[in-house]
Amino acid sequence: MSNYVQSTNFATKDALPSGDPLKIVKGTEINTEFVNIAIAVATKADLASPTFTGSPVLPTGTTGVTQSFGNSTPALATTAFVQAALAALHPVGSIYINATNSTNPGTLLGFGTWVAFGAGRVPVGFNASNALFDTAEETGGSADAVVVSHTHTATVTDPGHTHKLQRTGHDTGGVSLTKLGLSTVFVTDNDVIESSTTGVSVANSTEGVSGTNANYQPYITVYMWKRTA
Repeated sequence: MSNYVQSTNFATKDALPSGDPLKIVKGTEINTEFVNIAIAVATKADLASPTFTGSPVLPTGTTGVTQSFGNSTPALATTAFVQAALAALHPVGSIYINATNSTNPGTLLGFGTWVAFGAGRVPVGFNASNALFDTAEETGGSADAVVVSHTHTATVTDPGHTHKLQRTGHDTGGVSLTKLGLSTVFVTDNDVIESSTTGVSVANSTEGVSGTNANYQPYITVYMWKRTA
């Protein structure tokens, strides 16, 4: 854009004495001035809804009109508009995550009140059909592994024993088992009529490893903040 530059000094002509031929204003001089003015006007932006070319720069301290949020036209955006757009992208309740910078987002972004959020926890999606996840900011779970309820069953049988029949009140012969309905064999004092070893042994043992800090999924540590105001 060019500025108008005057080619003819008309005030100097006025100061010349009458009769001086240089005092006369020529048509070519007037024409030159009109051309200069026309060029300057043609390269200036209109006052209303101007369209700029090149790399326009607002003068220091210039206050522009803040556009409405969502305006996707080529209209100039003020710093107020940019700040409002950032705030709209992070409404109250938003979670801000940074992998390496622990600075409060209120300082980084320049707006809002932010508090540290979710220390030692990972977020999970809301699920209205699951009582564990049907309320916002509901917490649960444990870092340590737990043993699911179950039952160990062991059957212990007779480890081995004998059956004896002791004869009393007789000093000779034997006792007929036929009379007892057992056998036709004769036994003497403390004779063993049956023996069996059918038992099993059961031993307790401890297996596995500690469940401390064993419930974690693969994870990566980040800084999380929640906007509260």
